[in-house]
Amino acid sequence: MNSRQITRSIGKSGVVASAVGLGTWAIGGWMWGGTDEAESIAAIQASIDAGVLLIDTAPAYGLGRSEEIVGKAIKGRRDRAVIATKCGLNWHSKKGNHFFDQDGTPVNRYLGAEGIAYEVEQSLRRLGTDYIDLYITHWQDPTTPIAETMQALERLKSAGKIRAIGASNLNAAELQQYVGTGQLDAIQERYSMLDREIEQTLLPIARQHQVAALSYSSLALGLLSGAIDPAREFSGDDQRKDNPRFSQANRRKVAALKHALAPVAEVHQASMAQIVIAWTLAQPGITFALCGARNATQALDNARAGEILLSAAELTAIDAAVAGHLVAIDA
Repeated sequence: MNSRQITRSIGKSGVVASAVGLGTWAIGGWMWGGTDEAESIAAIQASIDAGVLLIDTAPAYGLGRSEEIVGKAIKGRRDRAVIATKCGLNWHSKKGNHFFDQDGTPVNRYLGAEGIAYEVEQSLRRLGTDYIDLYITHWQDPTTPIAETMQALERLKSAGKIRAIGASNLNAAELQQYVGTGQLDAIQERYSMLDREIEQTLLPIARQHQVAALSYSSLALGLLSGAIDPAREFSGDDQRKDNPRFSQANRRKVAALKHALAPVAEVHQASMAQIVIAWTLAQPGITFALCGARNATQALDNARAGEILLSAAELTAIDAAVAGHLVAIDA
């Protein structure tokens, strides 16, 4: 592993990964305006070669497409990669409860034992591996007791098919149930300068039980990257097209924040996105920051953020800039 990359443990599992991780939702294409397989593979391989070994994917990202691309990319690099994928969004059966339709296919939330046993085999096949480092329940299933779900996950762990257990998109009561029924190693939740609710709800519980926290949308779907011009237009199925958070007014606020962060960025010879990621990793309770990339250049830019250590004075300055500029941004 690149010795300059910050590394951290995934809870009490014994699995160690780079603090910056590569999120591959966009690589699956769905809700991101399509995907380019060659560029996606290059992004994953560039990440691993730069020491960003945590690669996060999910079956729902393109109905298996993202996992298949990750599988192709890690061939010959599997021993260096820390692969996180998910279960619980099922388009193979009608069990659970309907969540959404993807390309006309109904997708249900279902975390029953037989569903998990089926899903893990499909993920292993698509990824081209015989084990998954971190297996995460993607969205919570109100039709299945969490105790049943945890028992199924612990059986997979005992069988060597997964190395650590995680849960995503849950509330405080569900998190308490998870930690009360087995060894939960990680949670994965939306967190950024604009999305800080879990600081009061989930992170205190996670820290109490030594559960790692992976932030997703660390750059708020790219809004906080500083690279989206106020005049840019989104097209196709890109989820940002009709998102009020991406209004021109809000993008102008981000541009003002970028200007305010310029002195800190200059000290570290870094971009705004890199400073935002480094800030995220400095927040109490946040263990890993997942950042999307669709080509090798973006992947290497994210990797650089995993080498930046911000001082207490810089963190204070960044917090002041956030408070001053990211006000009344639409949710």
